[in-house]
Amino acid sequence: MNLKADQQVQTSTFTSEPAKTFPSIEHETRSHVGTACAAFWLNRNPQTLRGWASYENGPLRPTRVNGRLAWSVATIRSLLNGGAA
Repeated sequence: MNLKADQQVQTSTFTSEPAKTFPSIEHETRSHVGTACAAFWLNRNPQTLRGWASYENGPLRPTRVNGRLAWSVATIRSLLNGGAA
């Protein structure tokens, strides 16, 4: 793939698709975020977080809202700072 300097694409670690951009966790104002954002901050594949939710065996548990997963920003911050979730 030949790209000019102004056309560079940031790629995800896990796929060849362009990476989504999410705000830094330090600047996040929401109390809960979706799976893709939480996975980005935790440097995990979103499917890993879905597995944690399904099997209830991960370091954090989501809240379910109308069938969707919502991950607590405070819990993610705690986990990233070395604390237990």
